[in-house]
Amino acid sequence: MGIVKISEHLHEQARVTAKAMTRSINAQAEHWMKIGLLIEQNPDMSYTDVLKHMMDEAKHADIESQQTTTILDKKAG
Repeated sequence: MGIVKISEHLHEQARVTAKAMTRSINAQAEHWMKIGLLIEQNPDMSYTDVLKHMMDEAKHADIESQQTTTILDKKAG
């Protein structure tokens, strides 16, 4: 983890957006960074495509987490 310096204007935009989206400022900045990274790596993707991709990744990670928890529960039981 590191520190990223941004302009006061961008920080203010992140603060306002974070409040509206019920996120921390750091979580909002990370969200924007992920979107920007995906778009730079996939310039043909639309914003809607990026959000779908992020949702698919989150669902996949959630399923893997649930499977791991089930396995650990079986071993503990």
